[in-house]
Amino acid sequence: MSAHDLADDDIVAGINVTPLVDITLVLLVIFMVTAKIVVQQGVPMDLPKAASAGATQTVFTVSVDAAGKVFANGAPVSAPELRAAATRALAENEQLRTVVQAAGAARHDAVLHVVDDLREVGVVKIAFAADRTGTPAEAP
Repeated sequence: MSAHDLADDDIVAGINVTPLVDITLVLLVIFMVTAKIVVQQGVPMDLPKAASAGATQTVFTVSVDAAGKVFANGAPVSAPELRAAATRALAENEQLRTVVQAAGAARHDAVLHVVDDLREVGVVKIAFAADRTGTPAEAP
């Protein structure tokens, strides 16, 4: 027997990891899509576009639609109810982060009243939500 004959008879004992990698990547995509859906809460509306918009960690969401109606975490509220809800949320978390989602057609004064109501109760970390337009060069 030559060395060449022994090499042909050897068993290839390797583990194929390609199916494991495929399944892992599919699960990763599923978790990413699911997490994106879970984070989106509130009232669906046509948000204005901004080149610097990005994902924001939302803790307390306030929405103002085009008609000027105000929603706190998806529930319609009046100004006193908004202040009460913000006070409760601030009591639960001292570092409360608030995101204001205002429709592009919302009146400026309606949005300012919401921000004033939030500041009156002590909310200071306020961000505005926007949909991403792309690169700054593409913005009008």
